[in-house]
Amino acid sequence: MVLEVNFWIAVLAAGVVSFLLKFAGYVVPAGPLEEPRVRRVTAVLPAALLASLVVLQTFSTGRDLVLDARAAGLVVAVVALVCRAPFIVVVVLAAATAAGLRALGWG
Repeated sequence: MVLEVNFWIAVLAAGVVSFLLKFAGYVVPAGPLEEPRVRRVTAVLPAALLASLVVLQTFSTGRDLVLDARAAGLVVAVVALVCRAPFIVVVVLAAATAAGLRALGWG
């Protein structure tokens, strides 16, 4: 029972924090957001976040850093992207590489 109550408190707290962050986006004055430095940072922020997500998902398992079949799949995907392969081909090649290496017992 206590665990269930704590869960709902956490859900409600997350909802309130999300609302407040969204609301803050509407009340922040536009002036500071138009500065050149802020504009440069916000222009590259999505790419940086996506890159960090890819690195985290590729090279970590729990709390450990690992080098396994996912890393080989990422290398194959980068090579395919450099060769200007279509996105679906990149995804299939990366997945097939990781799956093949795992079937061979690596990772």
